Amino acid sequence: MGLKLKEIESLIKKSMPDAEITIQDLAGDDNHYSATIKSQVFKGKSKIEQHKLVYKALGGRMGNELHALAINTIEG
Repeated sequence: MGLKLKEIESLIKKSMPDAEITIQDLAGDDNHYSATIKSQVFKGKSKIEQHKLVYKALGGRMGNELHALAINTIEG
């Protein structure tokens, strides 16, 4: 069972309230998404650190309820 697009957006917003988020369902199966996230939280952090913040916001759902998420982060 996958995660709905709005659930992913809500989890990220909860952790990063200023985030501007664009999510695309790549396969129509609630399991394969692409997300672009712009937030001040990313300022001064490496891409790896930025992606870790997104994974943390998803609260352990990555690899479980959410199979694949291509992440593009932007310092906002």
